[in-house]
Amino acid sequence: MKQYQILRSIFPKVITDNFNFVDYRESDSTLEYWLDESEYMSREDYKKGTVRPYGFTEPKTIQDFPIRGRSVYLHIRRRKWVDRSTGEIFTYNFDDLTEDGSKLSPEFVAFLKEED
Repeated sequence: MKQYQILRSIFPKVITDNFNFVDYRESDSTLEYWLDESEYMSREDYKKGTVRPYGFTEPKTIQDFPIRGRSVYLHIRRRKWVDRSTGEIFTYNFDDLTEDGSKLSPEFVAFLKEED
Protein backbone atom coordinates (compact mmCIF):
# COMPACT_ATOMS: atom_id res chain seq x y z
CA MET A 1 0.00 0.00 0.00
CA LYS A 2 1.35 3.42 -0.91
CA GLN A 3 1.70 6.26 1.59
CA TYR A 4 -1.02 8.28 -0.16
CA GLN A 5 -3.50 5.40 0.19
CA ILE A 6 -2.75 5.13 3.89
CA LEU A 7 -3.24 8.86 4.41
CA ARG A 8 -6.58 8.70 2.53
CA SER A 9 -7.79 6.03 4.92
CA ILE A 10 -6.94 8.19 7.96
CA PHE A 11 -7.64 11.80 6.92
CA PRO A 12 -10.70 13.44 5.35
CA LYS A 13 -10.81 13.46 1.54
CA VAL A 14 -10.73 17.28 1.44
CA ILE A 15 -7.32 17.14 3.17
CA THR A 16 -5.71 14.44 1.00
CA ASP A 17 -7.09 15.92 -2.23
CA ASN A 18 -6.08 19.54 -1.63
CA PHE A 19 -3.10 19.61 0.74
CA ASN A 20 0.46 18.30 0.85
CA PHE A 21 1.90 16.83 4.05
CA VAL A 22 5.07 18.77 4.86
CA ASP A 23 5.96 17.82 8.44
CA TYR A 24 5.02 15.46 11.25
CA ARG A 25 5.75 15.38 14.98
CA GLU A 26 4.90 12.70 17.48
CA SER A 27 4.88 12.74 21.28
CA ASP A 28 3.46 10.40 23.92
CA SER A 29 0.14 12.27 23.87
CA THR A 30 -0.14 13.95 20.45
CA LEU A 31 0.34 13.50 16.74
CA GLU A 32 0.78 16.73 14.78
CA TYR A 33 0.74 17.11 11.01
CA TRP A 34 1.67 20.21 9.02
CA LEU A 35 -0.03 20.63 5.67
CA ASP A 36 0.25 23.20 2.89
CA GLU A 37 -2.44 23.74 0.30
CA SER A 38 -1.47 22.39 -3.11
CA GLU A 39 -0.61 24.78 -5.91
CA TYR A 40 -3.83 24.18 -7.81
CA MET A 41 -5.95 27.04 -9.12
CA SER A 42 -9.47 27.06 -10.48
CA ARG A 43 -9.96 26.61 -14.22
CA GLU A 44 -11.29 30.18 -14.47
CA ASP A 45 -8.19 31.64 -12.81
CA TYR A 46 -5.90 29.46 -14.91
CA LYS A 47 -7.52 30.72 -18.11
CA LYS A 48 -7.05 34.35 -17.01
CA GLY A 49 -3.31 33.85 -17.05
CA THR A 50 -2.75 36.60 -14.48
CA VAL A 51 -3.19 34.60 -11.24
CA ARG A 52 -0.03 33.47 -9.46
CA PRO A 53 0.81 31.86 -6.08
CA TYR A 54 1.53 34.46 -3.39
CA GLY A 55 2.75 32.54 -0.32
CA PHE A 56 0.68 31.09 2.52
CA THR A 57 -1.62 32.22 5.30
CA GLU A 58 -0.69 31.70 8.95
CA PRO A 59 -1.39 28.08 9.99
CA LYS A 60 -4.83 27.20 11.30
CA THR A 61 -4.94 24.32 13.80
CA ILE A 62 -7.72 21.75 13.53
CA GLN A 63 -8.29 18.93 16.00
CA ASP A 64 -9.22 15.63 14.34
CA PHE A 65 -10.05 12.10 15.53
CA PRO A 66 -7.62 10.70 18.09
CA ILE A 67 -5.36 7.95 16.76
CA ARG A 68 -4.29 5.16 19.12
CA GLY A 69 -5.17 7.24 22.18
CA ARG A 70 -3.29 10.35 21.05
CA SER A 71 -4.76 13.73 20.17
CA VAL A 72 -4.38 14.63 16.49
CA TYR A 73 -3.76 18.20 15.35
CA LEU A 74 -3.62 19.35 11.74
CA HIS A 75 -1.72 22.61 11.18
CA ILE A 76 -3.00 23.85 7.85
CA ARG A 77 -1.60 26.69 5.76
CA ARG A 78 -3.84 27.96 2.99
CA ARG A 79 -2.23 29.13 -0.23
CA LYS A 80 -2.63 32.80 -1.08
CA TRP A 81 -3.02 33.88 -4.70
CA VAL A 82 -2.59 37.24 -6.39
CA ASP A 83 -4.35 38.38 -9.54
CA ARG A 84 -1.69 40.55 -11.15
CA SER A 85 -4.24 42.36 -13.31
CA THR A 86 -6.20 43.69 -10.31
CA GLY A 87 -3.75 43.31 -7.40
CA GLU A 88 -6.36 41.28 -5.51
CA ILE A 89 -4.96 38.75 -3.03
CA PHE A 90 -7.28 35.83 -2.23
CA THR A 91 -7.54 32.22 -1.08
CA TYR A 92 -9.83 29.43 -2.22
CA ASN A 93 -12.51 28.35 0.22
CA PHE A 94 -12.88 24.83 1.59
CA ASP A 95 -16.08 24.93 3.65
CA ASP A 96 -15.65 21.42 4.98
CA LEU A 97 -12.31 21.78 6.81
CA THR A 98 -13.87 22.61 10.18
CA GLU A 99 -17.30 22.50 11.74
CA ASP A 100 -18.91 25.95 12.05
CA GLY A 101 -17.93 27.67 15.29
CA SER A 102 -15.23 25.15 16.20
CA LYS A 103 -11.67 24.10 15.50
CA LEU A 104 -12.74 20.48 15.04
CA SER A 105 -13.10 18.49 11.84
CA PRO A 106 -16.73 17.89 10.78
CA GLU A 107 -16.29 14.11 11.11
CA PHE A 108 -14.96 14.46 14.67
CA VAL A 109 -17.90 16.73 15.64
CA ALA A 110 -20.38 14.22 14.18
CA PHE A 111 -18.72 11.43 16.17
CA LEU A 112 -18.86 13.46 19.40
CA LYS A 113 -22.54 14.27 18.83
CA GLU A 114 -23.33 10.56 18.48
CA GLU A 115 -21.91 9.94 21.95
CA ASP A 116 -24.41 12.36 23.58
